[in-house]
Amino acid sequence: MKKPILLIILLIAFSCTTDKTEVDAIVTNANVYTVNSSFDKAEAFAIKDGKFIAIGSTLEIQKNYSAKNSIDAQGKTIVPGLIDAHCHFYNLGLNKQTVNLVGTNSFDDVMKRVLDFQQLKNTNFIIGRGWDQNDWEDKEYPNKILLDKLFPKTPVALTRIDGHAMLCNQAALDLAKITPRTKVTGGEIKIDKGELTGILIDNPMELVEAIFPKPSRKQQIEVLLEAQTYCTNLGLTTVSDAGLDKQVIELIDSLQKANALSMRVYAMISNKKENLDYYLKKGKIKTDRLNVQSVKVYADGALGSRGAVLKQPYNDEHDHYGAMVIGTKDYEVLAKKIEKAGYQMNTHAIGDSANRFVLQTYGKTLANKKDRRWRVEHAQVVTDNDFDYFKNENIVPSIQPTHATSDMYWAEDRVGAKRVKGAYAYKTLLGKSGKVALGTDFPVEKVSPFLTFYAAVARKDLKGYPENGFQKENALSREETLKGMTIWAAYANFEDQEKGSIEEGKFADFVILEQDIMQVPENKIPLTKVNRTYINGMAQ
Repeated sequence: MKKPILLIILLIAFSCTTDKTEVDAIVTNANVYTVNSSFDKAEAFAIKDGKFIAIGSTLEIQKNYSAKNSIDAQGKTIVPGLIDAHCHFYNLGLNKQTVNLVGTNSFDDVMKRVLDFQQLKNTNFIIGRGWDQNDWEDKEYPNKILLDKLFPKTPVALTRIDGHAMLCNQAALDLAKITPRTKVTGGEIKIDKGELTGILIDNPMELVEAIFPKPSRKQQIEVLLEAQTYCTNLGLTTVSDAGLDKQVIELIDSLQKANALSMRVYAMISNKKENLDYYLKKGKIKTDRLNVQSVKVYADGALGSRGAVLKQPYNDEHDHYGAMVIGTKDYEVLAKKIEKAGYQMNTHAIGDSANRFVLQTYGKTLANKKDRRWRVEHAQVVTDNDFDYFKNENIVPSIQPTHATSDMYWAEDRVGAKRVKGAYAYKTLLGKSGKVALGTDFPVEKVSPFLTFYAAVARKDLKGYPENGFQKENALSREETLKGMTIWAAYANFEDQEKGSIEEGKFADFVILEQDIMQVPENKIPLTKVNRTYINGMAQ
């Protein structure tokens, strides 16, 4: 009898083995937040050809699938690949080649970093970014006097942290042919007693940027690869780069096709004639890794540099309203042109006047249209009943939670106690629109998506200030925040059918975390570490 019993056992074992589907990888024993429509949890999933093909319990997946690459998550938390809905991926890499002025606590501190950088690099053109006079004891704009003394012949251009103001020395101004008589619409050239101060706000900065030394193709490749490593180490699998030129987009495409660049890029084209002429005529470009179907447009400047356009004067600078960086008629014509080409319009709007104008223009341009998903980037200060404009299926707020916790120290100084209640109002925006896409605007802010998560949920800085959170009524829940960094961000990119959640048929982009960001105490969220990031099921 022993032989027949043994034969039956072998037959059963063999049939069980052959019933299993061979896949490329299975992940088991995990705490999976799928972020599907029901926000279901799971324990395991199977991957084949770079996509999820099954999600379920560990028992189900192990019973039905086999793979040479089997990952035991050992109870760790897994979330869909994180998406930064508004950032400057290429600029992140470029900035690593310049003077880092983030965190400087005085103009003297700025000067020390510039001197140290130049002693090390000895460049022919000194470029830096990251200063913020709001962090200094003297909160007035600096001037170029000291720069001129230290660097009488070497041009220097130091951009403010928000990218909307720049301090230049005379050598740089001379190269850019800027004088006290230079006229540029959409911004300001600061003058004191008839002399240039060196401060340029918004559009005049382009005159200096035009004379920046151009990086070589080799340097550009290094920049992109360095940015990729930095981002994937923090769990990002898709970045929405808010403003790129044709040459950089084509370089990204070539690197992706050569499998040198795994990062998925939603590339918003910069609002320049040469970009518009090429892409609007060519139409949308879509691969598994590159998506080109949107235009990044600036309506106004930034609040920190007082370039944001307000309905009423600035609280701390009377008779000053900020400045549009594009003419209102030009903007309306551009909106119609973008709509006709079937592209998405993504507009930077900070001040309440700029937001109202953008929202009204969107409403008129998209009347009787469906599923256009035009984005308001930042939607930072909204007043009166203008939030109601977001009750429009064609409009998506694209917001950056860390802006709230970076600006909260001085935002009320700029706009006053009443208007600030409509600033950084993320819960209100979500309530009106039904979805919010979350990003960082890096390198304006730090890259870490976990700082985004913390700022959205806690509305505090890393020291736990303020104790009860900044305008806590506008905090997002953890579920809302994770959706904003995954499925809603994918929706804003027209990519929600292929990514943003762990579901059958979607790209196998996911992140294994060292702690459960949905459960840990609030103050532990910023400490979240990434165990591994996967794109197309491949470890990065």
